[in-house]
This record gives sequence, C-alpha cells and structure tokens, in this order.
Amino acid sequence: MNHTFRLLWCVLVFSLFFIAAPERLWALASNNIPLDSPVYSYLEKLAGFGLLSSDIKALKPYSKAEAARLLFEAERNLDRTSSPPFARDLIKRLRELLPREADLRNNPEKAPLVDYHPAIWMRLRYVYLDGIPRSYTRDAYDPANQSAFGFIGGNLRPQPPSIVHKYGTEGTPLVENNEGAIYHRGHSGELQWGMEGYISNIISLLVEPSLSTTPDDNDGGRVWRASLQKAYVKLGSGGLELEVGRDANWFGPGYRGSLTLSSNARNFDLVKLSSPEPLDVGWVKSWFGDLKYAVLFSRFDNTGSGSNERQPWFIGTKLSLKPKPWLEIGGNFVRQEGGPGFAGSTNFLDLLFGGGYTNKSNSIAGVDIRFRLPWLRNTEVYAEYVGEDSALFWPFVESYVAGFYIPCLTPSGKDDLRFEYFWGHQILYSDVKFPHGYTYKLMSPGHSQGGGAEEFFLRYSHWFSVRNNLALEYFHTERGNVGRVPVNSSGKYDPDGVSQAVERKNTVRLIWSLPIHGNFDIRLMYGWERIHNFDLVGGANRSNQVAMFDLTYNY
Repeated sequence: MNHTFRLLWCVLVFSLFFIAAPERLWALASNNIPLDSPVYSYLEKLAGFGLLSSDIKALKPYSKAEAARLLFEAERNLDRTSSPPFARDLIKRLRELLPREADLRNNPEKAPLVDYHPAIWMRLRYVYLDGIPRSYTRDAYDPANQSAFGFIGGNLRPQPPSIVHKYGTEGTPLVENNEGAIYHRGHSGELQWGMEGYISNIISLLVEPSLSTTPDDNDGGRVWRASLQKAYVKLGSGGLELEVGRDANWFGPGYRGSLTLSSNARNFDLVKLSSPEPLDVGWVKSWFGDLKYAVLFSRFDNTGSGSNERQPWFIGTKLSLKPKPWLEIGGNFVRQEGGPGFAGSTNFLDLLFGGGYTNKSNSIAGVDIRFRLPWLRNTEVYAEYVGEDSALFWPFVESYVAGFYIPCLTPSGKDDLRFEYFWGHQILYSDVKFPHGYTYKLMSPGHSQGGGAEEFFLRYSHWFSVRNNLALEYFHTERGNVGRVPVNSSGKYDPDGVSQAVERKNTVRLIWSLPIHGNFDIRLMYGWERIHNFDLVGGANRSNQVAMFDLTYNY
C-alpha cells in the first residue's frame, strides 16, 4: 500500500470515529479567531490577573466558542479576586467581539437554523518597504556523529560529516508570521475580510478573500493578486471537530515563533480533526486534566524535477495537557512523507519513526512546557524543544524556543514585558531527501528565522486602555554562528572559496494600536534594522525599514 492510501485510510478512520462520537463532545460550532487578533492578548491579560486557569496556549487558533468559554470563566472568577478595573474593561470588550458565542454559550440549541455575515471583520493594510529580504538558501556544515543533548544515547548519527543545503526566503523584512503574504520594495496595499455562516449549532464556515497589490521587482510595474487566504467548513465543536479547507495553525507556546508549525508560511489546504475546547470527558479530566489535540493532513507543493521531484504529504499532530492550573505540557510532531521521486520500499520501523536508511520522510518532533507562577504576578515561563532527526523514537539534533512573560509588570496590569530566545540547529528545516527542506511556498512553516540562527527578542507594551496599546520591540538575530563553510561567488560550497561570515541583525519596532470610531481601530507599525554581513557575505552591510498602517473593523 503506497503512502497516499495510508494517509487516506487515516483520514477515513478518524472520520468514522468522528461520526460515531458521543454527542456530549459537541457544543457550539464556531469559526476561528485570526492569529494576529488582539483577542489573544486580551485573554493573556485576564490570565495574568488570575482569572483564567484552563487556558491552553500552545495550540492555536482558538475558536470563538473557546474564547467565549474562557470569557465566562473570567467572569465567574472576577468577583472572587481583587482584579483592577482594567480586567472588567477587557471582559466587556471580549463580549463585544464575541456576541453570537457569548449569547449561545449555555444554550447552543437555540442557534438559528441558518445564520450568515457577509463581513464579520475587515482589515485594510498599507505597507511601505525600503529593504531587501534575506535569503535562507545556503550551504552549511553538518558534523553528524552526535548524541542527544551531546551526551545521551551514544552516537545516534553514525555517518560521515556532510554539507547540507538550506533553502527559502525571509519573505518581507520586519513582517514575519504573515501567513505567507510578501510585500516588495515600495508601496503595497492589501484588503482582507471575513465572511462566515452557520447551520444551527453544528456546522460553521468561513471565507477570507484577499486583494493585494505590490511592486513587481522584475519589471518595475505592479503585481495585483486576488486569493483566498482562508476558506473552510467545520463540523462539530467542543471536544471533537472536523475541519476541511484552508486555515492557519500554530503549535507551541512561543510568541514570536514556533519550531514546528506557525503562521509564517502560506496557509495549508488541510483536513483537520481537533478539540477546539478541552475534552469534557470524566476519565480524561481525572487522568490528564484539561486536554486539547489536533491532527491535520495536507500536501506540499510539487518542487524539483527528475530524481529531485518532490510533492510530499504533510502530517501534523499536537497534544496539550493542563494537569494543574499552573502547568501546561505538550508534544508536537510534523512530517513530510513520500511523494514522487522516491524509489524502493520503506520498512515498518522507518515508516513509523523515520531516521533509518529506507525512510522517505522528514520529521520534526518535540515537547513544550509552560509554568505560571501565581506568587510572581502570574509570570509565565515557557520552553519548546524539538529534534530535526530521530534515532528510533528519540528526536534529537536539537533546537529551542524559551522565554518568559510578565503580564502585570505594574499593579495596574497595564504594563507587560516579554523575553524570548530562539536557537535553531544548522540542519533545522533541511533534509537531503527533500531538496527544498521544510518549506512551503518558499517560506518556513516553522520559525520565521529558519535554521542555523539564534535570536534574542524583547517586547515591552503599555495599555492606555483596552484598545489603545503601545509596544516597543527589540531583537538581535545572528546566522552562521555554526555550520559556516567556504563558498564560491555563487554561494555554493567550495573548499577553495571564501568563508561565510556571521550575519548579525539588530532591529527595533514600534507598534501602536488605538480606536478611531465605533468598532474601527488603526494599527501603526514602524520598524528599522541594521544588518552586518548580509546573507553571510563579509562586509555586505545594509539597513531595512518598513512602515505599516492597518485599518481594522471588529478584528
């Protein structure tokens, strides 16, 4: 049985399980909240005030029904704590943004048979870019012959050192995690809006068209594009939901980036089974606490030709548990599997675990953890670890995201501070069997900075009011600290070439969101960065800057 049929059988088995599932797993069908919506920061703030204990942050997007569930939890806890007035303002704003889900939360059977909204939200964006994106396409040195964490398991990669080829693009300088949208140098514009509909409390659907224009770097003209940024149908809710279509996903607790799956690349066309809300099953709660999961299937682009032709299937899974109000733990796994260009068969162990001599896959797997410290103003400490390769079941060749978030830097709760660190191994997102590595539409579906990179990120924000927030960000990024090789004038490995240099980037961004009238808000962003040894070329220095203006409605 080939890989295509294996995947189809998996979808069929999960679909039959879905159909036969007990009705008590279902609640109110609803659509997902965009990953850059302020709703996520509102909920983070409420958790920082001690009003939420069942929030699971490492699996996104949230459905509107899940956000309403957390809203109701915050309201129940509001009178039991001495929260500042700002908390009530946050709750009020969430009710304004979630009217249907707040009204039907306790009575989903009262949902109208048919309901629709031709423009439930809108975002009009203008971007001015003076800059050039960095290329992630380069050769890097893979030392091989290593142990997990440098000392566990002995030599788990008993193979000669080699040169690995990394692939991809940054996309747009200073504008990461933008669902694959790329703006070129000069003036760009984009209009997106969400159209949604519902059938009773069981089926929901969303269509998100996008109209954009950006300069054409080739002929100096303009590129006009109409596309569907998202479009999906969802059946079910609560602890069991089937989604078919195109959507964004995020696996991991990181704010600026996630190691396995983020919103950096274009959204996948997918089939997804998940629990938008924690499972409401007695034995699950008694054994594991709050539990959420996601299993999704997709397929990547057809790239290359001849023996290098690839169009792999994509499998992604995420499990998050919250056994204690202060502890969240999870596991995640993504894999590119099979497709054209492979010969021969795969044995069972290599099919299951990868990492062997007959496997036709590229897997990234790991774990994440998040602690909330009530005695320290509900400060959160989190970390994610993944391995790019595996020896049987053990993922290694490690990469990391780690950080902390202080939601209440001052007693008013209107100041917060975040720090996040990223380390990507030099072979992260690369694989000899897939020449384009772990990329989709030329961009990394994982962390926006790609492999072979290190970054320190700092963000401070102040809330003048719920809809008026000013944030200052600084990040320092380096590429080429490890894995540098000599290259020729074309950037290819050449023992007689010039050694790659360490690229260093210092960036500052100012972001201001504020209301202007009714449910219309504006978001202003200005970013500037200085890059030394651009694209790892010694002495190639340059600066980039971007200015962005968003006009949003009900976002």
